[in-house]
Amino acid sequence: MTSPPSNEPRVTDGRSPLWRGHNVFRVVTLLYASAWVAFQFHAYARPWLAVVVISLMGVWTAFTVWRYSTRAGRTNLLVALDQVVVTVLFLSNEFILTEQQMAESWPTVVTAWHPTMTTAAAAQWGIPGGVASGVFAAGCNFLLRWKTTPDMVLDTVLLIGVGAVIGLASDSARRTTARLARALRAEAATAERERLARNIHDSVLQVLARVRRRGAELGGEAAELAKLAGEQEIALRALVATTPQEPSENGETDLAARLQVLRTGRVHVSVPGTPVLLGEPLCSELFAAVREALANVDKHAGPDAQAWVLLEELPDEVVISVRDDGPGIPEGRLDEAAAEGRLGVAKSIRGRVEGLGGTITLDTEPGEGTEWEIRVPLPVAKPAKRRRGGER
Repeated sequence: MTSPPSNEPRVTDGRSPLWRGHNVFRVVTLLYASAWVAFQFHAYARPWLAVVVISLMGVWTAFTVWRYSTRAGRTNLLVALDQVVVTVLFLSNEFILTEQQMAESWPTVVTAWHPTMTTAAAAQWGIPGGVASGVFAAGCNFLLRWKTTPDMVLDTVLLIGVGAVIGLASDSARRTTARLARALRAEAATAERERLARNIHDSVLQVLARVRRRGAELGGEAAELAKLAGEQEIALRALVATTPQEPSENGETDLAARLQVLRTGRVHVSVPGTPVLLGEPLCSELFAAVREALANVDKHAGPDAQAWVLLEELPDEVVISVRDDGPGIPEGRLDEAAAEGRLGVAKSIRGRVEGLGGTITLDTEPGEGTEWEIRVPLPVAKPAKRRRGGER
């Protein structure tokens, strides 16, 4: 039984050109090494071993070119194994070259095929992997020759330089691929949201609007239903109008856009005009704390109470105020609830905020409503910004 096609947009790996270049380089260097083996075949200490090594190089080249040609075949395990295989074949020259060939710096059997381990590591692991592989390959070169010459130093610079340059290209391609994937996901989500919005507008929203108008005309219990229908209509409109949130390259999410989903006929949300980007764990915890505060308004402030959510981003902290015009909380009520084991507010709101290293204060008087003020410090790495108030 085949699985249904996924709606997840597929993005071509931006590193694919690097891998194609690596495969071509590996084939070309294999042909170059084969020509050298044919040229100096009879001068080797063990010609038969040279044939074995060049044959293994051919087999490994064919296998890796086949695997590296597809995205699924470029696994960390295979690239790590590539480093081992190429190194073992390179060090086997200790038993192939004569002492004179070593002293005169004759090319090894592996010769220019040796750096392909570095290009593979750089394409897979970026700058760190490319430089590390280049250093390791250069170290094996010195280990085999056991001397230092200008040619050896030049080989070392080239190995490390190639690893760094290809690694830089790989890192850039990886970031570009990730950005493209996020853009395509956002585009697909936006298109789906627009489709749903059209369907909702043509069906659910029209029904709710009709119920609201007709209930208001009839009065009585129908008016109460009309009021509820109106609130749901506003909530649905806010939901379908909100841009879907996709984490940024740094894993940050716009808290301002998230909070706007909470807007209803009774809940008024005021946020800055620019995104308030926070790390995903912090953003989710603050959103949950605000939602719990609004749930507390629904539970205790009465059916006609209005609530206001205000978000501000200061240079070193985020401030969120949740205020309502309900009857307020009598003095000592929260302490009594805690003593009776009813810790909903303490755990859901205070616990979340304190777990983030922030503070929360309560301002309430009987008949004066309730206001929770949440202050959470921004991560140190986040650049300071000018104070931005909410837009009403």
